[in-house]
Amino acid sequence: MMRRPLRRVGVHRSAGGALVSAVLLGASLTAAGGAAAASGAGVADTLSTAGERAGQRTVSAAYDLGDTAFTDPASGTVSELRAVVHYPSNARGRLPLVVMSHGSWYACTDPEAVAWPCDVGAPYPSYRGYDYLGKKLAERGFIVVSLSADGINMTSFDYGDRARLINEHLRLWQQLSTGSGQLAERLPELIRRVDMKRVGTLGHSRGGKGVMWEASDKHRGELPDGVRIGAVLALAPVKFDYPEGENSDTLITDIPVAVVTSGCDGAVGEQGQEYLDDAEGRTTEPAYSVSLRDGNHNFFNTQWTPPAQLSEDDSTCPDRELSPTTQQDALTAYAVAFYEKHLKSKDSGEDLLTGKRPIPGVVSTTRVVTPAGAR
Repeated sequence: MMRRPLRRVGVHRSAGGALVSAVLLGASLTAAGGAAAASGAGVADTLSTAGERAGQRTVSAAYDLGDTAFTDPASGTVSELRAVVHYPSNARGRLPLVVMSHGSWYACTDPEAVAWPCDVGAPYPSYRGYDYLGKKLAERGFIVVSLSADGINMTSFDYGDRARLINEHLRLWQQLSTGSGQLAERLPELIRRVDMKRVGTLGHSRGGKGVMWEASDKHRGELPDGVRIGAVLALAPVKFDYPEGENSDTLITDIPVAVVTSGCDGAVGEQGQEYLDDAEGRTTEPAYSVSLRDGNHNFFNTQWTPPAQLSEDDSTCPDRELSPTTQQDALTAYAVAFYEKHLKSKDSGEDLLTGKRPIPGVVSTTRVVTPAGAR
């Protein structure tokens, strides 16, 4: 995460932090020294057992409607509508959609910028930091869109802004699914190729709270007509309630949720594990989490990872931290298993989600919250 005081993520420590520690100690521990690592299996092998063997050719495209294309109807925040898209080159029928949203970082390539659109420099490409994951998911038969949120990073600390920006992109994709709207000319090959009833979301850092907000029981009625969220992944998410103890803005009780945190995250720690605490005894769908023991916050995004411009290694354990590639591969394996299970009904990645099968190259702690009333 960015270190400038005006852009720091605010984290409110709560009594839930002690509960997080206790929960993780009691969860299942899977080590890189397990069978997969011992046999030399890597992430590619892990992914091949989570569904059909990867190998589809992929295409990357983009759309950009301008720096001031969207004015939030609730807050007035002005945002860009810009995204990169990854999809299979041989797409047939309607494919599930995964939407990714980055967190708080420099809005502009010049750190002295103070206005949006950038008064100096150019928009910072944080949204391109998940290309590695987008391409891998596209190989597995997903359409993946990673959106830019620089305007929000410059001017707003409202998580509703992040949720509504995602919804605006979903509105454009819903139109594209019928052959209409502003994306039809920009992405003609994807007209009627996306299944808006099978949508997954991923949010990193502040974006993590943003996707929890968007899919929450309280705010889901704001989704565009015809859109159904089927899986939510919060990646190293911020977690604090305002006022303290009031979690309705992010409480999800009927959609599968996954949380990924890291033990050496110097930005937000592992408070995101509290999203599973909120779901305990209330959710009707499973919730999963994995903590990567020596991972940090920034390496999940290649644009925040050294030597990228304005990047930073935020690890609290630099002497033993995971390499960026290892950390990104671990996320990829977990995310593929999660989205394939809940957007494609493929259960072959279940052991990865529950910790029965280790993620190659890392020591990780897993937890599963079973649906309320389930035996």
